[in-house]
Amino acid sequence: MQIKGLTHSSEPSNHFASDNNAPAHPAVMAAIVSANQGHTLAYGDDYYTERATAKIQQVFGQNCVPFFLFTGTGANVLGMAALTRPYHAIICAKSAHLNAAECGGPERFAGVKLLTVPSDTGKIAVADIETFLDHHGDQHHVQPRVVSLTQATDFGLHYTVGEITEICDFAHRRDMLVHMDGARLYNACAALGSSLKEMTADTGLDVLSLGGTKNGLLGAEAALFFRPELADGFKYIRKQGMQLASKMRFLAVQMEALLTDDLWLKNAQNANRMAAMLADGLRQIPVLNLTRDVQTNMVFCIIPPQSINTIRKNYLFYVFDEERSEVRLVTNYDTTENDVRGFLGATKNALAMP
Repeated sequence: MQIKGLTHSSEPSNHFASDNNAPAHPAVMAAIVSANQGHTLAYGDDYYTERATAKIQQVFGQNCVPFFLFTGTGANVLGMAALTRPYHAIICAKSAHLNAAECGGPERFAGVKLLTVPSDTGKIAVADIETFLDHHGDQHHVQPRVVSLTQATDFGLHYTVGEITEICDFAHRRDMLVHMDGARLYNACAALGSSLKEMTADTGLDVLSLGGTKNGLLGAEAALFFRPELADGFKYIRKQGMQLASKMRFLAVQMEALLTDDLWLKNAQNANRMAAMLADGLRQIPVLNLTRDVQTNMVFCIIPPQSINTIRKNYLFYVFDEERSEVRLVTNYDTTENDVRGFLGATKNALAMP
């Protein structure tokens, strides 16, 4: 997403635009500084990466095989490359990053077709998957191989543990695999009171793109394989995909810090709580209309077009749907109650309300 006409010199310091915009968490920066001592082996053959791998297996299960990468796009696209062959297809929501925000990466690097499901929530269900399975074994048609779920969705809504389990069970009966884009997995788990393992490995999930940057990391993501045999060859795919870090320790310690002492949960809980507070405040403004349920750290609201630019002088956010004048407001681990009150006040002023 881009904001038209905005330059770095005119950008407001208060952000409700994206959880990518927040600074790295102090504990994460401290972990990086701590690891920046002396020489160690490169490309993941180091103590720090070994220690972070052990932490991930402690949290997600001993069978988990993790690979650290730079970007969520890398985790998503290379994960698809590991699970598919060129005659395969991936079933996902039309709004999923795989389809809408990876610049054709799955098609270019994995060489597969995307079969998309229109969805106002960003969620898909077993019935949606079934519609693509009529040509199983037919050599004239691509063969669906992977179902990709986004947790939480790009509309801020979450799948329950039961919903994910149902999809995984169905997919496995059809000899298919299930992938999760977990860029905002933490927010979904915090909202539902679920552990990371309960939401992923325990549901039968096969592969997870584990986020980090949207929840306080400087820039580190991971691809987690819950069936070790699916990870065969991924180290080569990661290298070909230009996601193999030489100084791997600096990626590894970020993820370790996030998973230590429930930092991931504290960060996500604050972001979710601030979104709920923001939504409650917007509901008190009669001329505004919230357009979607608020389950995690996203609030969608229709604001009159003439007021949007006025509010943007102090608070950065995106217009999600220009035609409807629907905006998307995203809270972060570092969003404060004063930030929320300030935005609500700026909105009232822009609407010329008392």
